[in-house]
Amino acid sequence: MAVRVQREDFDVGAELAALSEGNHGVGGVTSFVGLVREMGGGPSAMTLEHYPGMTERQLAEIEAEARRRWPLQATLIVHRYGRLEPGDRIVLVATASAHRQAAFESCHFLIDWLKTRAPFWKLEETSEGARWVEAKEDDDAAAARWAPRPPTGDVSP
Repeated sequence: MAVRVQREDFDVGAELAALSEGNHGVGGVTSFVGLVREMGGGPSAMTLEHYPGMTERQLAEIEAEARRRWPLQATLIVHRYGRLEPGDRIVLVATASAHRQAAFESCHFLIDWLKTRAPFWKLEETSEGARWVEAKEDDDAAAARWAPRPPTGDVSP
């Protein structure tokens, strides 16, 4: 279980290999790598800012929530900050579990919650100048599907 916020790039292969190394209870590893994408006339670069300490704590809470919901053998969240250009890696999320469904679902959960709950501020540089990026309704809707649900079953007194 690891959370890192760093300026430096990361090696996806090395990170994934280290995630399950020596743990023979792992049956599946899933991962997501977020990249800075180039959009026609869009951002030519972006700068991610964060508040050191607070950001790591929030990421650790999101990671702990994933471990409460799924039987995970290992997790990893690496998020970069600083100025990034198209093609640069931004984030790596990986989960390992004995079973693939838990690995897939928990990885998806982590990305959706990171998009909406991780305290990062994104400044996009475009040909028209720089602008701060606002939260998106699509991201909120994706994260909402992971909201805690009331217990199912008989609720009679």
